[in-house]
Amino acid sequence: MQEEQGVDAGAIEYFVLVARTGSIARAAAEIGIEPSTLARHIGRMETDSGLKLFHRSGRGMVLTDAGSLFLQEAGSVVDALAHARRAIADLSADGPSQIVIAAQPTIAQVVYPQLGHALRGKFPKAHIRLIEGLGNQVVGWLQEGKTDVAIMYVPSNPQIVDYDLLVQEPLYAFLPPGHSMPHRELAVEDFLDFALILPSTPHGIRGQVEAWAKRHGKRLRIALEHDGSTFVTRRLVQAGHGCSVGPLAAVYEEEKRGLLQSVRLVGADTLRTVAVATAQNRPPVKGLHDIRTMIRQVTAELVMSGQWHGVQQHLHASTLPGRPAR
Repeated sequence: MQEEQGVDAGAIEYFVLVARTGSIARAAAEIGIEPSTLARHIGRMETDSGLKLFHRSGRGMVLTDAGSLFLQEAGSVVDALAHARRAIADLSADGPSQIVIAAQPTIAQVVYPQLGHALRGKFPKAHIRLIEGLGNQVVGWLQEGKTDVAIMYVPSNPQIVDYDLLVQEPLYAFLPPGHSMPHRELAVEDFLDFALILPSTPHGIRGQVEAWAKRHGKRLRIALEHDGSTFVTRRLVQAGHGCSVGPLAAVYEEEKRGLLQSVRLVGADTLRTVAVATAQNRPPVKGLHDIRTMIRQVTAELVMSGQWHGVQQHLHASTLPGRPAR
């Protein structure tokens, strides 16, 4: 009987890196080996498996159909290996070897500067990584183990994460500099008559505005859709393309400079709750309790000092409906 040859874990990691970078040269530079050595590993893997995994072309390494299918499985293997290596490193170290925290952009803008100092002070030996993403991206990263902790608005399906409530943010309408507006407040029903700049995704703020429109029997007037950076959305508002919505902290500095206007929205569901979240389906990283406590302390300090504009009160889980803090 012919002995069955397997593919070792190192070869799988090489394959995934080449697939994700699309280049032998870039992948080799990332891990510090010669491109010819990496090319031999990929060639041997194709020979041993009996599959052609890449098309070689002037554009780089392009996955074949078989390679694309294999990448779906191989990516999970590589992520699991990285998690295992990290767990071993954490067990032998004084604290976590790496801390990855994700946040939605408007939250990151407020929290990350002070949180970065706090984390570096508490965990001087840890590699600290701070990333930003939209709400559905952040939830996905938690579930996939790509981030340890997230600071985010409570998701529409809160059963998929464990969370502690932090603050409630009132929502504000963002208007171009010359747009007419009331002095103090704007009813949601009136805001819905404006031409709007919103993300296309049904999650998060788009879903919130669509729920308002349904409640008031109105059809949204979408001037532009923009997915991604809230900074770009604000620039579109400044340029007069339409109005948008978000927390005051997102536009506070721009409003002071006269680049746009903001007014608090009033009506049902005009508050969003910020929480610190972890995935239910993942083992906790070392030091998780300290990390969550630190996030809570930093947010409390930002609110009490008036640096989190628009937020008046730091919350505890018992003050709002939802899953209690763990």
